[in-house]
Order: sequence, then structure tokens, then C-alpha cells
Amino acid sequence: MPGSNKTHSMTMRYPATRWQDALPTGNGTIGALLYGAIHHDTIILNHDALFYPGPRPELHNISDQLPTLRELIHKGHYLEAQKLLQSVHAERADDTAGIRTPYQPFADIRLEQTPNGPFRHYRRGVDFDTGRIWLKWTDEAGTFSREAFVSRTSETVWLRINGNQSGSISGEICLTEHREDPGQESKWFGMDALKWSVLRRSTTDQNMLVFSAELANQLHFGAVARVTAEDGQLRSKNGALVFEKTNSVIMQVKLFINEDPKKAIPRLVNELSRQTPDFETAFEAHAQEHKKLFHRVQLNLNGQPAATNETLLMHAYDGEVPTALIQKQYEFGRYLLICSSRPGSWPANLQGIWNGDFYPAWQADIHNDENIQMNYWQALPGNLPETVLPFFDYFEKWLTDYRENAQKIYGCRGIFIPVAQTIHGIETPRVWTHWTAAAGWLAQLFFDYYLFTGDLAFLRDRTLPWLTEVALFYEDFLIEDANGQLLFSPSLSPENEPAGGGFNLITMNATMDVAVCREVLTNLCRAYQILNIESEKSIRWQELLKKLPKYTVNEDGALCEWLHPTFKDNYHHRHQSHLYPLFPGYEIIPETKPELFEACRVAVEKRLVIGLTSQTGWSLAHMAHIYARLGLGNRALECLEIITRSSTGPNLFTYHNDWRDMGLTLHWDSGHPPFQIDANFGITSAVQEILLFSNVDLVKLLPALPDKWCSGSISGLKCRCGIVVDVEWDRPNTTVSATLTAERTAEFTIKLPDFQNSFIFYPAASAQPDEKYGAGYWKISLEKNEILKIESLAKKA
Repeated sequence: MPGSNKTHSMTMRYPATRWQDALPTGNGTIGALLYGAIHHDTIILNHDALFYPGPRPELHNISDQLPTLRELIHKGHYLEAQKLLQSVHAERADDTAGIRTPYQPFADIRLEQTPNGPFRHYRRGVDFDTGRIWLKWTDEAGTFSREAFVSRTSETVWLRINGNQSGSISGEICLTEHREDPGQESKWFGMDALKWSVLRRSTTDQNMLVFSAELANQLHFGAVARVTAEDGQLRSKNGALVFEKTNSVIMQVKLFINEDPKKAIPRLVNELSRQTPDFETAFEAHAQEHKKLFHRVQLNLNGQPAATNETLLMHAYDGEVPTALIQKQYEFGRYLLICSSRPGSWPANLQGIWNGDFYPAWQADIHNDENIQMNYWQALPGNLPETVLPFFDYFEKWLTDYRENAQKIYGCRGIFIPVAQTIHGIETPRVWTHWTAAAGWLAQLFFDYYLFTGDLAFLRDRTLPWLTEVALFYEDFLIEDANGQLLFSPSLSPENEPAGGGFNLITMNATMDVAVCREVLTNLCRAYQILNIESEKSIRWQELLKKLPKYTVNEDGALCEWLHPTFKDNYHHRHQSHLYPLFPGYEIIPETKPELFEACRVAVEKRLVIGLTSQTGWSLAHMAHIYARLGLGNRALECLEIITRSSTGPNLFTYHNDWRDMGLTLHWDSGHPPFQIDANFGITSAVQEILLFSNVDLVKLLPALPDKWCSGSISGLKCRCGIVVDVEWDRPNTTVSATLTAERTAEFTIKLPDFQNSFIFYPAASAQPDEKYGAGYWKISLEKNEILKIESLAKKA
């Protein structure tokens, strides 16, 4: 019988009555959500590519409006500037935008099982290290269980229903269209009705269930299921299969999408007929693949033994957030990324891969102004580079659209990426059209992939072309001001506007725009150097770098959000886009730019004027990263703890904001706040950032260790300089030990924890004091595959 006393898992005592509280599993392409109760249970099936199809909008050439736009901005006519591109495009365009393209539920497995009197000992849970979801209970007829997983080896959804008494299982099961939960039919942003039709729902003589459907008269999808009953009867009834007095029921489901059902259904029937219904063998093959990914990083924060989610969350609500809950959230974030992103799939969207609404919030789209980036911050330092490949595939897929955006909106070469997208990359002119940093921010992960993996082919064939496309846009878009400095006009600092009134989002020289551009051009020049390419282009990029505006500090000592004197800082906003060079960039560090580092710290403190009622789940996760970069571990942990108290559901899914309106985040005026997975991923990334920092030539061990985490260990974390780090600490006893393994030749400086100042290195020749930075900093030189061990002297005594 399933159940879990394992470390890498979570257990709940209450059933789920909404899909948002379900048990999630997936193989990176196909997702499943198990929710319901003993009598009636549902498994929602999701497929990462099932976005509602819509017409590709036509983008008319409005680039001739750029001089007028800039003139309006420079004269201070911001409202007119905001409306210009949108109104001109509307004048020139036909009504071709069509319906929005939301992510859609795929199908439902619906199960009815006859109860046998009052239940006892009901439990449900998720095993993070295998990808298995399960529930069990006991009643008058025995002990029963249901368990499911989505195979990484056979692309099959498996479900098993078991009882410990012979012939104790009776019920029925069907494969059918999804039905929204009551009260969840709200539409978002005035979306039109969706055109959705079921083509087939039936059973066959081979104990098969068949379902197929069509979206918007063009996208076909469906599934075929095989049901096997052990030592019992199985019969067809109104499109369902009824099982009676059996010992075990096994269901195997295969999905198809964007394929003619007349070809897909026979193909899947044949595949399932040849596939053994051996649940244990299939699970073991799948679990081995899942474990290889999950166990690459191991975290132990030495919290109390893990309890049920209900117990952990109740402690959090009482104000004492258990360390075990933070560790569980860390592991859950790894689990969710493994389950929702794999090579060949689509990237994890705003809901990862799990959705039970036909009108999900923000269409469960790919949001390019923080959310998709946060989804993947954990991946490379967390030793999951495979999960990032869909990110690159997806954005490279729409390069033609991005080039069209750049040419038709701004008359530029290169690429311009919209703030959000799903099944195309065309921008529809609006206020967010004035934000040009999306492509550059996305470029960070392209370059980071090389830094973490050392993959020169990727750097040459994918990173360098992407960076070049972004740089070409900047080369054409940027103009010089009267002082010879480059000017970003229009510019936008997500999602803030300057103080003083009379402004909107449209500005000039937003600090984030400058920081992203500087990062792109710097990384591009590095790529040329690493690849040993001599090019006049590199000289051009270096010249652009010299002309970029320098960061400035305001009269309060805070880093300015706009590097133009017209725009004054507005502290009353949760976004901190101007801190990009501190995080998620790594340009500003105290070792090289102490004055700007202090200005970033002041900027964060000034932002606290907004209070918690302006925060969201994802913004608190972002704030935790900023505090980690500032070395303020207690503050970073506080942000994570607030998420557990405000924006975390009973199954540890995170929400955009406080789903019970307890005053810990902003208030949601329309219906229930949406499940949004970015904070789940952000928590995992923030924990890693608290324990390890790296850039191209500097590593910091335990840079922001909270007081609560007085002892612990983490292994398998990766750094941008090409090493893998294992570290164990015990602050009360002032002991630290670390192992650094070089995956390629690596030369870097390491900063060791400041609660211990006496260390010994093995081999000693690999480490020398770094006099440039002072005490606690060591120069390290390692050959490929070389291992360096670091021990505190106190531990050796």
C-alpha cells in the first residue's frame, strides 16, 4: 500500500475539492492532477502544447511613428505618447487579433468507487523523488489506495487502484472532456466564448476508452485508455467501464495532439495493446529516470521531522514557520520543474503544466517580464540543465516574429519580444510595446547556460546568435543625447511610473533597460573572446558600452530607477526592476562596486514604505533573492516565510497573492486569486541563492545564512565558473566543510563564511589568499575533474 514516511515527499490528511488543491505529477510534457474524494475522484490531464488556437495577428508597419513618439516623450506629453502606436496601428489594421489563446485542460479521468461505510486514516501525498502521487484510506471492507504517475520512459499516464482484501474493489471509470469546478467559470480580460467540441467518447471490446475533441475547428487532440481488472468483472456502460469485485484495477492512458484522430486512435490502441499492464515494472523504469534528476542536489536544513502539510502550515499561521516547511517547498519546486519542463517540450508556463480552467488567469501564458525567468532561475545552479532546453527552443521558434516586431514597430534590425505570448511572437501595440528589454533579459539564460555547462557548441550556435540579434536591435534603436550618451526612448521600468504626477509607464533611460543592455553587450564581447573570434562587430559593441549611461544615486542614497533627470524615484511600488544589476544580474557586488551596492540596499529599504499589502507571492520570492544578494539572510528567509503564510495552498501550490485575503499581500478584487507557479520555483531558487552565490570569477559560500539555519548541508549546486559545490555547516560550533569539483579548468576567487576564519585546503597548492579582496577571500585554481576540499580548523581539532 502506498503512503509516505520518506523525507522527499509531502502528505495531507484532507481530500482536495478543487483542482488547485490536487496532487500534481508529470513527465515534462504531460501533466496530471488527482483531486476529489473516496467516492468520486478526478484526474485532470494536461498537455504542455494545448493552447487554444487563434489567428496570427497582422502587424502593420508603424515604424514611421518613432520620431513623433520620441518628440512627444521629450516634450513631456506622456499620455499622448502612450496612445500613439496603439491608435496608429488600429487605424492601419483590420480586426485580425482574434480570440485570446489560453492554455487548456486536456481531458478528465473520472472514477467512481463504492464506499464501504465510514473511512479512517485517509491520507494523500506526493513522492518528490519518484513522481508518484497517491492516496489511501481504510473502511469496513479493508484498506484501499490509488496511485498515479506519468511515465518519462513510455509517455503513458498510469493509474492503479488497489485493495488489500480479495474482490473488494467495485466502481466505474471513464475518459471524458474536462468540466470546470463550480464557481470557476469566470472569464479573464473579456475573453470571447471558446469553440470546443467533443468528437468521440466511447469504449471498445478491448477494454479501451477513447476520447477525442477539437478546438476552434482546427486543433484535434485526444486520448486512449486501456483498463485491466485483476480477478474481477469488467463491462462497458454508457461510455464508461464498470469493474466489479476485483482485487486491482490498472489504467494506462496515452495522449495525442495536433493529429488526425482517425490515424491517432488506432495507433494508440495498438501501442497500448502491446504494452504490458505491469504497474510496478513501468513505475520502476520511470522512477529511475526521475530520481537521476531530483537527487542531483540534496538539501538538509536539520529541521524537525517532516509532518503533514496541515501541521506544517498551521505552525506557519501561528507565526513559527517550520524549517521543515521551507525545505519541503524547496524540494517541491525542484519536483515541479522536473515534472513540467523537459527537452522537446514547451517551457513551463504561468501554471507550469497544470490547469483546470478554460479561462486561466493571464491565459496561463509565457510572461516575459519576470515570470518565465523566475520559473528557470533554479535550474542551472540546481543542476537541472535539461529542463532549460525547452526555454531556448520556444523562444528561438518565434525569431521570425520577433524580427518582424523590431522592423515594423521601431524600424530596427534584430529582435523585439512582447511582454507575453503563447502560440506566436507577434506584438500588438500597447503601452508594453515601449518596454524593449524582454529579449535582453531572456538572453541572460542563454549566456548562463554556457557558464554553468561549459558547452562551447551551445555558446557558438545558440547563445552568440541570440545575443547578436538583441545587440542589433540596440544598435539601431539607441540614439545619442546632447552629451553623447546613449538614450533609451521610449523606455519603461516594469511596472512603475515616476513620482510627481503627470507621468505614466512611458519614460526615458529606465535603469533596467540600461542594465539589461550593458549585460547583453558585455556577454556578447565575452562570447567573442571565449570563442576566439576576431570581428569588427565586437569593436562596435564595446563602443556602445562606453556610451551607456552610468548608474546614479539619488538624494536619499538610493539607486535611481531612471537615469534621466526628468524622472524622480517613486518608492510606492512592489517592483524593483532598477535593481536588475544586483539581481537577477550580478554586475553590482560589494567587492567591486561598494558604493552602488550600498545604494541598492538603500533602494530596497525605501521600497518598504509600500508595506505587505502591495506585495504578491512572486514579488516576495523576488525580494528574497535581493536580500540574499545583499547578504541579509534573515530578511530573505522572512520573505519566504510570508509566502508560506499568505500565498501557499494546502498542497503547497503558490498563488499570485493572498488567497484568503489575510492582509499579507495585495487584495484581489475579482474572484479567487489564481494559482501561479512562479513563486514555487522562486522559493527553490531563493534558497539556493541564500546558500551559494557565483558569477564568472567569484563564488561565495553561505553568503546569506539565516540564523534559523544554524546547521545543515547542501550538495550538487553548480557555479558559473564551472564547479560543483557541496557544503556542510554548523554555526554554533563554527565548523564548515566544503568540496569543490571542477567540471572544467576553473580559476576563481572564493569567499568563505565569516563565522569562521581559519580554514585548511586539500590540496593546499590549489588555494592562495586573494589580497585584492582581503581576509576570507581565496584564489582557487583547479584543473578539470580536480577536487578541492575545504575544512575549518575548528572541525579538525
